[in-house]
Amino acid sequence: MWIKNTVLLDESGRFMPGCVKVEGERISRVLVTASESEAAAFLPETGETLLDGQGAYLLPGMIDLHLHGCMGADICDGTLEAFERVAAFEAAAGLAAIVPATMTLPAGRLKEILACAAAFKKRQDRSFDPRLASLQGINMEGPFISPVRCGAQDPASILPRSSRLFQEFQRAAEGLVRLIAIAPEEPSGESAADFIEAVKGSALVSLAHTNADYETAREAFSLGACHVVHLFNAMPEYRHREPGVPGAVLDSRGVTAELICDGIHVHPAAIRLVFQVLGPDRIILISDSMRAAGLEDGLYTLGGQEVQVRGKECRLVKDGALAGSVTPLPDCVRFLVKEAGIPLEAAVKSASLTPARRLGIEKDYGAVAPGRYASLVLWNRELSPMAVLNRGVRIV
Repeated sequence: MWIKNTVLLDESGRFMPGCVKVEGERISRVLVTASESEAAAFLPETGETLLDGQGAYLLPGMIDLHLHGCMGADICDGTLEAFERVAAFEAAAGLAAIVPATMTLPAGRLKEILACAAAFKKRQDRSFDPRLASLQGINMEGPFISPVRCGAQDPASILPRSSRLFQEFQRAAEGLVRLIAIAPEEPSGESAADFIEAVKGSALVSLAHTNADYETAREAFSLGACHVVHLFNAMPEYRHREPGVPGAVLDSRGVTAELICDGIHVHPAAIRLVFQVLGPDRIILISDSMRAAGLEDGLYTLGGQEVQVRGKECRLVKDGALAGSVTPLPDCVRFLVKEAGIPLEAAVKSASLTPARRLGIEKDYGAVAPGRYASLVLWNRELSPMAVLNRGVRIV
């Protein structure tokens, strides 16, 4: 298959008129042309399938590094059906890969969920269904967090840091845990230094739901923590004399930060600031979507707690705390561009190549380039979807 007459996002992060050849699951050739008219005039060889992009943007399939669910399903339901429903919704939206997040739940329940994730991954590896986004790991948002900043996490299930328990989680997941979060200031359990040292070869250590000050967060980063869950949310505010975790992130090279850009969690001015300081190479756009995504307003649950959904807002019934989002990742990209004024190429990079690099899967995902999976999205100039391909198969 050839996809012609597009404006594609090339490996350098620029939009260029061009054409793409797909062979099997992967991109085999990318032809960048000097003008849109040349791209439109390109003709494939006789007998080859042609998809005319009609001048649309051709983007890499996106990667959501932090989501909980959608369409009434949550991966913490711990069923293959829940994983499949989530993967199907995300693939149709234009996501090539997902790394769902677990909630703070009892250790035994988390092991069951992780074992289910491993079973789903093995099923995908045996026979990949292009109608489903690829499960690339699990992002453990709990249980080693702070009760002071628990947000929508259940404080009753918070546990002391334990690398031994983490290894039990990893065994249950058969190595599928890609990120494990901690609140480094918490005094209970193993020291943050010992935990990070024991875990960092097995998974990426992130900071989440933490009340850490600037110095404590910087120390955790110096020890090997390298990622922050939903920057600005469930952590101390940035202040000029007490910069907290956000200040430590801005000050620490190599640390990536998740950002929820749904119009609720982070103000557009703060979004523009962190893009100016960190840039798309360190910002990872996430949805943090919960089971109400794709459904109407009403009462739902997240991590066993009741959530009221009204429009884009999801809040715990008991105390009004924000409880995830209902905004899919592509809509977050659109918000970045249309409401926050972030260039499309930067927004897309933060939702594709940057998470791929953080996960170490950039040889397969994150760019419109030869050798990558042909998981591609066509958006018109108004950023509305026209087509979605997953591993060379058109699914939308």
